[in-house]
Amino acid sequence: MINKKVIKFRKVSISKILMNLFVFLSSLSCVFPIIWLFYSSLKTQGEFDINNFALPKSPTFQNYLHVLTTSDMPRYMLNSIFVTSLSLLFILFFAFVVGYFISRFEFKGRNILFSLFMLGMLVPVHSLMVPLYVIFSKLNLVNHYYTLVIPYFAFQLPVGIYLAESYIHSIPKEMEEAACIDGASFSHTLFKIILPMCKPILTTIIIISFFYCWNEFSFALILTTGVNMRTVPLGLALFNGSFTTNYPILMAAMIISTLPTLILYSLFSNKIMDGMVSGAIKG
Repeated sequence: MINKKVIKFRKVSISKILMNLFVFLSSLSCVFPIIWLFYSSLKTQGEFDINNFALPKSPTFQNYLHVLTTSDMPRYMLNSIFVTSLSLLFILFFAFVVGYFISRFEFKGRNILFSLFMLGMLVPVHSLMVPLYVIFSKLNLVNHYYTLVIPYFAFQLPVGIYLAESYIHSIPKEMEEAACIDGASFSHTLFKIILPMCKPILTTIIIISFFYCWNEFSFALILTTGVNMRTVPLGLALFNGSFTTNYPILMAAMIISTLPTLILYSLFSNKIMDGMVSGAIKG
């Protein structure tokens, strides 16, 4: 009897060790590229050519200085910040308002409207690149500061509406009924009562939309032709030379460009799960 318990305990221990080892290796595969990218950006081109994975013998920040002073990366960063911020503003407002109306009101065509928004999540982005470029060209919408806001808003709005509608549906209607009895107006109820309660899911929408808008490349490539309008992903592509590429400088530019996303995710990563799980459990 004791031997059976010992054997069972050993099997459980071995399975836990294997599971923890798998999780550790999976986590390492995600973290190591960032670590390698950082210490490689502190090398010179000669050091990088000799050994790609060795630590730098004499770390230098000259690559970062080159990116920030002699390249157009600061301009690309400002362009990305402008486009991403404006896109997030529109996505948040319309996702919350539309999600609220679809969740709370019964009207003719409600299910059809919601289904059309959900179909927008299934449309392949690359299948619309040519028709969008033709439409934008004919309407003279190419190569403006607001050009990329339109497709970013259109493609991220369905995701935002889906998340907002699911979460608002989980909020008891008694909250609005109590506010109505107290004499609160519709706008006061919507923006002063319901909106603060939706902070978890709105944070989730912000993070998901930020990652998409900040890292998007395809639309930025075809809809912005001027150097002054380019965003960070296009700027990184310009660090490749015609025949050679200075990889340490390129990696320094990549670290600078990914820093906002790393900071945002590290600060609000727990909010993503809170927003997703809260809506799923309550609904």
